[in-house]
Amino acid sequence: MSEPISALNHVSFDGIAKVEEIGLQGMITLRGDLSDKVLAKAVKDATGQKVPVQREALVNGDTGVVWMSTDELLVLVPYQEVETRLAAMANALSGTHALAVNVSDARAVFRISGASAREVLGKLAPVDLSPEAFQPGQIRRSRLAQVAGAFWMDDGETLRVVCFRSAADYVFKLLKIAAQPGSEVGVY
Repeated sequence: MSEPISALNHVSFDGIAKVEEIGLQGMITLRGDLSDKVLAKAVKDATGQKVPVQREALVNGDTGVVWMSTDELLVLVPYQEVETRLAAMANALSGTHALAVNVSDARAVFRISGASAREVLGKLAPVDLSPEAFQPGQIRRSRLAQVAGAFWMDDGETLRVVCFRSAADYVFKLLKIAAQPGSEVGVY
């Protein structure tokens, strides 16, 4: 059996910010009634986190949960544990109107870090990334130039970006161009 590899095998670029594909990340899309106590317990058991409120990202390292829409969460777990945690989640949700699916290999994840991280992403997404409007623990779903993506802040200088695996090369190239030395705009 072949070994799984991430979309771009840890590619990185250092410019006004560091852009790096972080490698394999376990991801479970969970759809259902986010106010359901059974669903909340399944999320807590899988991640140690509560169900996030609108546009909230509760992430610590490679484990957490982020709000994606009024009936959707993205559950993050270590890649090697995704099948075990998905099975436990499916078992816990048995009899509940919910859907949990492993989407780990259908997504790519990037980290943008450094003092100009907001500026790099701000060149690509039509979102106010000022510290007043976008803070650690918040998530946005938006466009990254011509493709869909989601991103959140781990801390004041670190963003994580999730996109479809099929668009990973395109997104990395966008981020790399936006992070070119000398391309500072000075907005954020």
